[in-house]
Amino acid sequence: MNSKASKPLAALVALAAALSAVAYVVVGSQDAGAAPKPVAAAAAPAAAPAAATAKKKIQLPPVNGKADYQLGGAYKPPAGVTVLTRDREAKPVKGKYNICYVNGFQAQPQEAGWWKKNHPELLLKDADGDYVVDGAWDELILDISTKSKRKKLAGIVGKWFDGCAAKGFQAVEPDNLDSYTRSQDLLTKAQAVAFGKLLATRAHKAGLAIGQKNTVELGKQGKKAGFDFAVTEECGRYDECGAYTKVYGRHVIVIEYTKKAFAKTCEEFGSKLSVVRRDLNLVPKGQKAYVYKAC
Repeated sequence: MNSKASKPLAALVALAAALSAVAYVVVGSQDAGAAPKPVAAAAAPAAAPAAATAKKKIQLPPVNGKADYQLGGAYKPPAGVTVLTRDREAKPVKGKYNICYVNGFQAQPQEAGWWKKNHPELLLKDADGDYVVDGAWDELILDISTKSKRKKLAGIVGKWFDGCAAKGFQAVEPDNLDSYTRSQDLLTKAQAVAFGKLLATRAHKAGLAIGQKNTVELGKQGKKAGFDFAVTEECGRYDECGAYTKVYGRHVIVIEYTKKAFAKTCEEFGSKLSVVRRDLNLVPKGQKAYVYKAC
């Protein structure tokens, strides 16, 4: 090929590659009552240099915003709620900061058949070849033990993230980051962090913030992996809320399940963090077991 003729083509290819690159900017909110800002990509200038990139703004949950945690079924949010968490199959609510719950490290019981049929190699198995199950929730644990498997799993979970973004959610909450602690010692914390990093990258690419779910033992590793805020169950009950605030500041959402722990957490952190009490099964409003309170 003529080297002189190839130069314009190479320049066009380099420019196209640069314009396709995506960066993200995390924007923290200090106004608990403000509606979330829309995720937007900054348009590239007409004569953008080769190194120019389009930036996506990642909006964090409003600090100390009144929250609700609706994983057991969607219902009309209580008055004043600004931060709302729902399952990825549910719809977000306009005007709220919506967090999309995704089971990122384990398989939902109703999806076990799909995983076994389509991706049995991505399910964790013991030495006997039996699937490893989180007995508390009857969920198969995903196999994040190798780089190759983590990449494939990130592709699957990443599509769920894309679906959350398309629906209008502002953030994702991948659950069971701590599944390695229930893996019969077949998985490690380092592998969980490595997979979390892949998920954080994918979330940010979709214009979504991403929350670290529980797993206080990560310390600063979670934020270094790319998590933007924390969602913690019962940190007040177990005196762990301070450990999360050391890493994420006031960008921490707390769910308590007992009256005593809720009162304690409200007293200690209610003026700083989003603290909510829910019933253990997170049932929708109208059911007998339903419990909801916020500081």
